[in-house]
Amino acid sequence: MARRSATKDGRRGAAGRRAPARETPVGKSQALAQIRGRIDGIDARIHALLNERAGLARDVGISKNKEGRTVDFYRPEREAEVLRRALERNKGPLRDEEVLRLFREIMSACLAQQEPLKVAFLGPEGTFTQAAVLKHFGHSVRALALASIDEVFHEVEAANADFGVVPIENSSEGTVNYTLDRFLSSPLHICGEVELRIHHFLMGRMDSLKRVRRICSHPQSLAQCRDWLKEHLPDVELVPVASNAEGARRARDEKDTAAIAGDTAAEVYGLTVLVAEIEDRPDNTTRFLVVGRKLFAPSGVDRTSFIVSGGHTDAPGALYRLLEPLAKHRINVTRIESRPSGRRKWDYVFFLDIEGHAAEPRIAKALASLKKRASLFRVLGAYPRAIQ
Repeated sequence: MARRSATKDGRRGAAGRRAPARETPVGKSQALAQIRGRIDGIDARIHALLNERAGLARDVGISKNKEGRTVDFYRPEREAEVLRRALERNKGPLRDEEVLRLFREIMSACLAQQEPLKVAFLGPEGTFTQAAVLKHFGHSVRALALASIDEVFHEVEAANADFGVVPIENSSEGTVNYTLDRFLSSPLHICGEVELRIHHFLMGRMDSLKRVRRICSHPQSLAQCRDWLKEHLPDVELVPVASNAEGARRARDEKDTAAIAGDTAAEVYGLTVLVAEIEDRPDNTTRFLVVGRKLFAPSGVDRTSFIVSGGHTDAPGALYRLLEPLAKHRINVTRIESRPSGRRKWDYVFFLDIEGHAAEPRIAKALASLKKRASLFRVLGAYPRAIQ
């Protein structure tokens, strides 16, 4: 017996399938209202949980020291552990970097309930170092822009700031030597590190590259855009300045002057972005150090930095003798730099980064052996490795 033909009201057709009913505008509106209602309910639960978390964080602080300051409760190893767990749990659709940012801001806000951390950085405002501060500490801090790396160290040493953030190296242009040299005379420790992907933007008040007569920027930024500048603006005067923010200020105030800086500087100084992302290397990254007044416990994924000298660095095998205990205990050296010691001419000290925490038994044993062979040895810090 033949099957009945399909009808517009959704009865079975010749193939025996029911035609889908069309959703009316009213039906769509009701479905959307239901979804929004569920979102509102989730928002309410999230808000309640955030307040509960903030209360527990406050209780932890009170239990440690009722008279303590915010800096006394800050634990970078604990924050690193929380962030790594958040990444392990993340199954999407939020991207890892968004999850990290959200949890960083939650911890930042919870810590700042009594007073915000004071974090000094190499300013002025609108620099990449300020972006590194916000990436590491979140926005619930009081960021103090200072004119030099030396001032950052001084303010933390004097306890006018709780921590400081300074650049240490760029993936294409190498080490910031002044930061290294400052550790030779400073009692501060490295408490953390930040890796920041660096995008450079050409900006100014003009509306065309043809009107650019000079470009002001930090020497590191000019170097990181060297090939692009040679190709697109070979005849333009390049003017090194103390910071990218200073370059942006001059581009705002001077006719025919452009600047190379981060996109935040364009907003701060009211400039037009002429060309975006002009850095020569697509993986251009700068590493920053967080400096403070004490050492912290292991987080489980750490790095240790120290300085060492054998006393006679021109003697055959001097460096090998210093590094041998690290090789013997199978410790990976991720970075080594030499700098003048300042004690006498042609005398050098070595700055080393190794994987692991100085408190781990295997590493502690290797460093103790190394110290016996050295004329100068000091652990600068043992801290969580940067979380991307």
